[in-house]
Amino acid sequence: MHVVREGRGRPLVLVHGLGSDSGSWRPVWDLLSAEREVIAVDLPGHGDTPPLEVNTIATFVDALGAFLADSGLTGADLVGSSVGGRLVLELARRGHGGAVVALDPGGFWENAGARYIGWTLGASVRAVGALDRFLPTLTANPVTRSALLVQLSARPWRLSQEFALAELRKFAGTAVFAEVLHDLVHGPRQGGMPAGTASNRMMIAWGGRDRVTLPRRQAERARSAFPDADFHLFRNSGHFPLWDIPVATAELILSATGRSATVPGVAHA
Repeated sequence: MHVVREGRGRPLVLVHGLGSDSGSWRPVWDLLSAEREVIAVDLPGHGDTPPLEVNTIATFVDALGAFLADSGLTGADLVGSSVGGRLVLELARRGHGGAVVALDPGGFWENAGARYIGWTLGASVRAVGALDRFLPTLTANPVTRSALLVQLSARPWRLSQEFALAELRKFAGTAVFAEVLHDLVHGPRQGGMPAGTASNRMMIAWGGRDRVTLPRRQAERARSAFPDADFHLFRNSGHFPLWDIPVATAELILSATGRSATVPGVAHA
């Protein structure tokens, strides 16, 4: 599994979402690596990591668990975004010893919600793929950049053209996207843990304007599934708080997993 590492201190493993790679953490990278050794993975079939024979949530959890064991990171703190959030919650269910932060995790929706997500994300990927040669121009304009990223970000006009272009092209160009999306829609839903069984701190957070996971409904199910977890709502964020409010997101991650100092200039989300 390909990784990017930077910083010193206790390891902090970052797990990106579907259709992205380790580069999706760039908005919070400097804030986190200033206090921790940050290790961002590329999931199978994403970035520079080759796909598995079968690419599902279950096989990704197995691969991530094997990577942590082989790398001496079995007790490391984990942070996951979107699908990555679901993966780190699954590792917590398996008894992973480190603290876990899940940002806008998928998997708590009901069948109708899952089908909706499958249809809208699938349509978005096809549309972005069809527009590939126009993306440099479209992402250069804040208005069209916002239209392309409105499902994922509450403030897409604030993202740089370079970052938006890179993320959109990864989103449409990930070969295993359809396979994993099918599993998200039709496969098993997120399981939970009985009260009193979490081995370390768990934090589950959502953007209040998330148009992918629809947080207000999912949060109720998440509370039932993970009664030991703490919960946080970023009111002014979409599906990716690390993009929309990076300073507040870094503050939450470092507070939940342990830190050496406060992030300077943090504001309430």
